[in-house]
Amino acid sequence: MATKIRLQRHGRKAYAFYKIVVADSRAPRDGKFIEKIGTYNPNTNPATVDLNFERALYWLNTGAQPTDTARSILSHEGVLLKKHLQGGVQKGAFDEAAAEAKFEAWKAKKDGQLSNVKASLAKNKENAAKAALEAEQAANKAKAAAVAAKKQAEAEAKAAAEAEAEPAQEEAPAQEEASAE
Repeated sequence: MATKIRLQRHGRKAYAFYKIVVADSRAPRDGKFIEKIGTYNPNTNPATVDLNFERALYWLNTGAQPTDTARSILSHEGVLLKKHLQGGVQKGAFDEAAAEAKFEAWKAKKDGQLSNVKASLAKNKENAAKAALEAEQAANKAKAAAVAAKKQAEAEAKAAAEAEAEPAQEEAPAQEEASAE
């Protein structure tokens, strides 16, 4: 039986979540499978992969063929590198300890890169939040200045109207005195 390591889609529309499964190549995409070896969630940043490393390596060694996306995930997790190093050990290119040292060095480098990416994403998010806060504060200051200017203009207009009303009231008694004479 030809087996494939592939993704089985789950989740709602426009929000996919995948199981990484080993299935008969003739089975439908979301149909019957032999074993679930992990999950893949592309909705997080960076994407979350939960993989049973040993079972994935076992199925690769027994001849299961990964699909393109599954191959990418397995490569990113180091399963393909581990299989390659085991092949080198079997051929006598180097011993098991050297293979483990190479794999651990690769894994440490990958974990360092992943932590740098996560730190960079967190810093970018923090900077974006600071910039949004500063923009909001600047907009609030501009609105406050506009409201203050409007209130001052209204107060000046009211004072001017009162000033015009006062001379008219002073002229009215003077006219009354003139007409009384």
